[in-house]
Amino acid sequence: MQLFDVYSLYPIEPVRGEGAYVFTEDGTRYLDCYGGHAVISIGHAHPHYVKMISEQVAKLGFYSNSVENPLQQELADKLGKLSGLDDYQLFLVSSGAEANENALKLASFRTGRNRVIAFKGGFHGRTSAAVNATDNEAIKAPINRNYPVTFLEINDLGAVAQELEKGDVAAVIIEGIQGIGGIHVPDADYLEALPDLCHDNGALLILDEVQSGYGRSGKFFAFQHSKVRPDIISMAKGMGNGFPIGGVLIAPEIEAKSGMLGTTFGGSHLACAAGIAVLDVIEEEGLLNNAVEQGNYLMQAMRETGVFSEVRGHGLMIGLQLEEPIGPLRKKLLFEHRVFTGSAKDPNTIRLLPPLNFTREQCDRVVEAFTAVPSLGGVER
Repeated sequence: MQLFDVYSLYPIEPVRGEGAYVFTEDGTRYLDCYGGHAVISIGHAHPHYVKMISEQVAKLGFYSNSVENPLQQELADKLGKLSGLDDYQLFLVSSGAEANENALKLASFRTGRNRVIAFKGGFHGRTSAAVNATDNEAIKAPINRNYPVTFLEINDLGAVAQELEKGDVAAVIIEGIQGIGGIHVPDADYLEALPDLCHDNGALLILDEVQSGYGRSGKFFAFQHSKVRPDIISMAKGMGNGFPIGGVLIAPEIEAKSGMLGTTFGGSHLACAAGIAVLDVIEEEGLLNNAVEQGNYLMQAMRETGVFSEVRGHGLMIGLQLEEPIGPLRKKLLFEHRVFTGSAKDPNTIRLLPPLNFTREQCDRVVEAFTAVPSLGGVER
């Protein structure tokens, strides 16, 4: 049987990870400045994480949501404490796309409407409802275009108001920081204006924190760089450090009804163990502060190279803008300097999404790799 050939693969096979590094079979070490799409939040093979998962799977890896699972409440309690959102309700799922599916479904249940306002450059997943709200027509099949979506520019409050006033919008969905779009940060005052604008027109505000959440921005959620209070928050990637887990945080005024949402694998015993381990490490090792400290240092160091037309982001969610496509540069970084980086929808943007326990030495290693590429920082520039 052949694999369905939909991925463009680098000819590299990591077989082991440790902290911010991955290793191939021959022992070659690569600095992971991408974390597998921002998934690796506390580093590869963190000892506490390995211990928690190993002990849990030896006891009970899975049973359905038809029985009590106190690990779900433990996860909710730790999440509420660290995020400062302990008055919200938690629904556990298995991925970011599933989180956004359920967030959009809740908004539609609550409002009785089906039109959604989303944003140019936004990405919310590849499943049915989520991909329809994603600004990429190439990944939508006809069956995905199953409700009306209006795409607007971020930070244009007048455009949002104009659409909401039509009275048929169920939700506005926006990323705390646009990830795949190229690390674009919404203005704080813009985000803060959205809840009242939504509520005055019978709509809800969904903050997609799938990539930007879980400490990546230096706040627990990226929207917490402002004073906005969303109705619904979706999350996933960094939540399980590689184990598939996602979640939806739901404001207390949205009432749960039996059977309105459901999932087979969401909130399993093993998933909760992974999620609890991640929260333990974030708290005990002060990873929010580390993301701020190392992120600020890395962004300033990148600015000082004079290579990039713009360096943007928060914490360890960083976008580097060039005046030319970054494909050749990423290959040189990977194959000549052994540094993994990420691309974006904008072909001129590189994304840096290292683990939250990235060190100063590793930041310097990244800067050295960039400046060693001849077309950027070397003598041939």
